[in-house]
Amino acid sequence: MSEHILSVIVASPFLAALLIMLVPGDRHGPIRVLGFVGSVISLLGAIYVALHYDQARGGMQFGVVYPFIPRFGIDIRLAADGWSVALLLLTGIIMTAGSLASATLTNRPKEFYILLLVLVAGVFGVFVCQDLFIFFLFYEIAVLPMYLLIGIWGSKGKVAAAGPFKAVWRDLDVGGKEYAAMKLTLMLLVGSAAILVGMFAIYFAAGGKSFDMIALAKTHFPRDMQLWVFPMLWLGFGSLAGVFPFHTWSPDGHAAAPTAVSMLHAGVLMKLGAFGVMRVGMIILPEGAAAWAPVVGAVAALNVIYGAVSAMSQKDLKYVIAYSSVSHMGVVMLGAATLDTDGWNGAVYQMFAHGIMTGLFFALVGLIYERAHSRWVPSMGGFAKVMPGVAAFFTLAGLSSLGMPGSAGFVAEFLVFAGAWKSGNILWAIPAMIGAWVTAVYVLRATKMIFWGDGPSHEFHDLHDAKRVEWGALWILGTCIVLFGCAPRLVLDFIGTATGEYLPAIAKAAASIAPVALEIVK
Repeated sequence: MSEHILSVIVASPFLAALLIMLVPGDRHGPIRVLGFVGSVISLLGAIYVALHYDQARGGMQFGVVYPFIPRFGIDIRLAADGWSVALLLLTGIIMTAGSLASATLTNRPKEFYILLLVLVAGVFGVFVCQDLFIFFLFYEIAVLPMYLLIGIWGSKGKVAAAGPFKAVWRDLDVGGKEYAAMKLTLMLLVGSAAILVGMFAIYFAAGGKSFDMIALAKTHFPRDMQLWVFPMLWLGFGSLAGVFPFHTWSPDGHAAAPTAVSMLHAGVLMKLGAFGVMRVGMIILPEGAAAWAPVVGAVAALNVIYGAVSAMSQKDLKYVIAYSSVSHMGVVMLGAATLDTDGWNGAVYQMFAHGIMTGLFFALVGLIYERAHSRWVPSMGGFAKVMPGVAAFFTLAGLSSLGMPGSAGFVAEFLVFAGAWKSGNILWAIPAMIGAWVTAVYVLRATKMIFWGDGPSHEFHDLHDAKRVEWGALWILGTCIVLFGCAPRLVLDFIGTATGEYLPAIAKAAASIAPVALEIVK
């Protein structure tokens, strides 16, 4: 079973989607069950990988190769390292919770679940694929369904037209689901074009014989080539990771997406971008990564501050969480830029912790919107009186977001800040810490206004706590926040095995490239 477990994890959502195609569209029950089963099988597969991964041996395990296009050196190569183990668990948890959160969906659930399962199969593929060409193929499979999922099942938010371009905003229907879907797709396609250029540059520079990422990581590429290819990959993958200023699709996409899609979008999809920067850009092109690290870190620090301040100014609850995600993804990229053991461990752990936390946030926002029919924070108040369970889980997610000790968010941010400080990048660490303080301000303020203030208003007639299956997603994600906050080594030990393997080559490159990095900064 071990030999093909990764194939099972990737294929299960695909097979579930194919089975749903055979079910009549009006049979909502069997459709939901198939969607849930496809998710659970992948989650159980991820747990199996975690339990059987040999941490003492480390490296790539559970490897399997399926020949695809041998003439061009393209094969379906699947294998998992410590990073993959953590992110497979994250994806399985979020998808299972997302399928539970979608149990009440009545608008074309057949098509919805098919697209959602195809998307998550692409995500699983990215985290375990070791062929660069197939890696890119899975990446696109994960991204493209978002257009339909948002454009068909999304919702419209309240974005007031203001400033010198307010007429253009009205014409474009900023805040509408069609606008958000198109903006997301166009911006990510531009990023994909940059990735494609970088990918083929690596392929041909290596001799044009194979896309094997493990072999490519052992190849020494010319420094000049690395210096221009790395920023292509950083900005290409970074467009999905919310890197400033290519982040603008993200808040609109988060706000317009339906609940399960928002959970996957913020919880998992944005991690694909950060994972791509580290797994492809930094590991295959270490000298390019070392040279550009000061720029990556400076932009990441800006991401943290900008996202936090933007979130503090929002009135729409989904936009608050959306800009918060931009800020937290800045913490991920900051950790990656440190080129330090704690920084890298913290970056990958932040992917995991933020995925769980933001998944819970968007599940709760979906419940609040379904009952209040509004996301406008100033109009809410006192919801805890009639929604005590939702209030408790929202408070838990908020505490993790601001880095409360005992939550998964605290562990991740502490490691990143420690890595930035140890690596001598104090000018990155200070803005990041300020961003964490701003996060505490807007999270606590929003929680107080929605749940603990005066009210509820007479305008809200349908308020009630979570019911039956809705509790499933909340308990799964809430338990994970506490479990992995109190016992972080359950995931950190996996992450550390991969970091310890990859980082020495990056450190060696950083020592040789220091003068070039200084010139880039100047």
